[in-house]
Amino acid sequence: MTEITRVPLQPIAKGSLTKLWLGVIVAILIGGGLAWAAMPKGLDVEVITEGTGPSPQIGDVVFAKYVGTLSDGTEFDRSQPSPFPPGVFPDGTPFPLEEEAGFIKGFVDGLMQTQKGGKYRIEIPADQAYGANPPAGSPIPPNADLVFEVEIIDIMPLPEAQQRLMQLQQQMQAQQGQAAPEGAPVE
Repeated sequence: MTEITRVPLQPIAKGSLTKLWLGVIVAILIGGGLAWAAMPKGLDVEVITEGTGPSPQIGDVVFAKYVGTLSDGTEFDRSQPSPFPPGVFPDGTPFPLEEEAGFIKGFVDGLMQTQKGGKYRIEIPADQAYGANPPAGSPIPPNADLVFEVEIIDIMPLPEAQQRLMQLQQQMQAQQGQAAPEGAPVE
């Protein structure tokens, strides 16, 4: 017959169990905080002034006024006055929203979360902006998060914007034809 050696259990000191559980909880909270901090940041669209109109969709043109900054506040871009005569197009810079629009993905995705008439702050993480390859000669460093303050002036379907542009070109050509002196060849 085999004999088992008995080890006497010592009673737990008063308050030790509470300290043990508090230590476990603190370790879990620290681990969760580290995991949360390591997660990639997502696109964030903050409403400054609520819009009242529709939200843009792929196939629309968004007319917006904006200021683009780095996360430290350094400005790298700003909308310019419209190059079109007043009344032809809404004020603001036109952004055609297409699958391959040539704009950074985060900017297009952010615009699609806005509404006509609203003002927004769009925070774009580096992986949805330029990542490690910003435009050459740009003040944007590699892996920079970008921030845009955007005012949505108007939203227009792309076919309507194209039609207006064609009408404007025709009007300009007609004006050039009228301005030619008599007998001068007209292009």
